[in-house]
Amino acid sequence: MRVLNFNQILCRILLFFAIAFMLLACLLTTPSGYADEKPHDTDTQNLAKVRKIHITADKLFFDNNTDYAEFIGNVKATQEDTVITADKLKIFFKKNPPDKKNPVVGKETINKIVASGNVKIKFDNRVAVAQQAVYNTETGVLVLSGDNSKIVNGNNSISGEKITLYKTTGRINVESSDEKRVEAVFYSDEKDLK
Repeated sequence: MRVLNFNQILCRILLFFAIAFMLLACLLTTPSGYADEKPHDTDTQNLAKVRKIHITADKLFFDNNTDYAEFIGNVKATQEDTVITADKLKIFFKKNPPDKKNPVVGKETINKIVASGNVKIKFDNRVAVAQQAVYNTETGVLVLSGDNSKIVNGNNSISGEKITLYKTTGRINVESSDEKRVEAVFYSDEKDLK
């Protein structure tokens, strides 16, 4: 059993959340044309290049044995112009095989990010709202779900019970519920549809 001191645990937590927030911010702000680029190395040597991320919550739960960390209550995560608010933000990570050349504490990768309860993501001039947002880092898929899940871009909007965004292809799939159909509102510069 590996025992970590407080500074090592704090370093791991900060690294996990920095990576998670950067992945979510990149998902929401990167054009799909950049999807084929290789991800940046996230070891501690490159941590200095990471932009400042500020996360506040009523509580933080972290258990090294369960491979996840969770912010609970009035969660607000901010990085530059991107702001995520939710009741909970849970980060799941997986351990990478040991690297004998570069053994660094916190060499785990983020596997999944789950924001739940009154989720609101503000980025650029867009806002996404849902009861739950799940981002899978391996597939690059973000799923917004719950009543009235919605993405607003200026005057344009799409809403439905479940909105799935595929980062690598730029494709969006919107599903309805039994009670409410999918809704899209688009404004065009064209005078009419003739």
